[in-house]
Amino acid sequence: MIAALFTRIAAAPWMRTVLRYGAIALAVLLFLLALRRSGERAGRLAERLETSEKVNDVQRRMLEAAARRPRDRDDLAERLRDGRF
Repeated sequence: MIAALFTRIAAAPWMRTVLRYGAIALAVLLFLLALRRSGERAGRLAERLETSEKVNDVQRRMLEAAARRPRDRDDLAERLRDGRF
């Protein structure tokens, strides 16, 4: 029954045209959805990269500040007396 229905649908020339354009429209729609998904993925990766760059910058500044810290209490007192802290 279903096979006979599909045979009658495929036999009509105008229906074949409709099916052809429908398949083309479906292919274009699927392509656009895949393109959107890959764009979202690229956006998330760019955001992750930006966040990691910010974190690395903060860590680098913390390490630089730690390298300039006073070594002991005497060095701290010396800096406070000289006003270099």
